[in-house]
Amino acid sequence: MIGVYAGRFDPPTNGHIDIACRAARLFDELVVAVYDLPPERCQFSTDQRVAMLQASLPADAPISVEPFSGSLTDFVRRRGASTIVRGLRAVTDFSAEFDQALMYKDLAPDLEQIYLMTALRYIFLSASRIREVAALGHDVSGFVPAAVAEQLRHRFYSP
Repeated sequence: MIGVYAGRFDPPTNGHIDIACRAARLFDELVVAVYDLPPERCQFSTDQRVAMLQASLPADAPISVEPFSGSLTDFVRRRGASTIVRGLRAVTDFSAEFDQALMYKDLAPDLEQIYLMTALRYIFLSASRIREVAALGHDVSGFVPAAVAEQLRHRFYSP
């Protein structure tokens, strides 16, 4: 059984890694699908986000990282997966995810969706907050994997 955990991951946070590792225990294979956004709509290129995730996920876990574009439900089907994995942090996430879940169910009634609650220690983390704090010159290494912290330092602190 294959599951797909999709997102922008711009940049990946410890919360993303936590959800991916926990989801990987539920499937024979987990595909972390990185949405291929135009460069002007994200801080890091798709290739950079894929590389950061690959460097941050455990090498011995049944997890692969792939870019995708277009419809998530089409990607899930092409990949031979049966389940979409999403993470939830708070009530505001639930509201947005609920609407999205109804659309996925309409587009692909054969696909299941599972939602994992974030670990309490990551409940306040978001990629947009990490980008903002890093851009202001603060150290975010406690909130992101080492490979991501290095990319953020390079992006925001390089002379």
